[in-house]
Amino acid sequence: MPETLTPFLTLAGAGLAFAVAAIVFIAMRPGAPGNAVVAGALSAGFAAFTAVTIAAEGVIPVILNHTTNLWGVQVWYDLLFSLSVATFLILPRARAQGMNLPLWVLFILATASIGLLAMAARLFWLEQGNAREAKSTA
Repeated sequence: MPETLTPFLTLAGAGLAFAVAAIVFIAMRPGAPGNAVVAGALSAGFAAFTAVTIAAEGVIPVILNHTTNLWGVQVWYDLLFSLSVATFLILPRARAQGMNLPLWVLFILATASIGLLAMAARLFWLEQGNAREAKSTA
């Protein structure tokens, strides 16, 4: 256990706290629609954080982080499984909205969560627009 609170430990802890709060919030509102603005903001924010990280440290540490020991590989597999499951769950809804799946899948494969969050934002935007349109014609 570190004796001091480092900026990296603070960032990791903040991410954990945010994720737990988001998961609890989502679990408590199972019928709530997705929010395009929140998903888009998360995608843009994470893209900005990633750009800063790449500018400061380059891309080689990503490879080293996930290939140096078993924990690194385990975390890599966890990321891949999570991304695959999320993609599996979002594709049918995206297909129903007429989204260009090959391009979105390429974007997800190239950027992981950044692309997935952007795709979710677009999906939520389309679903909410179609719901408003259905209400106005009813």
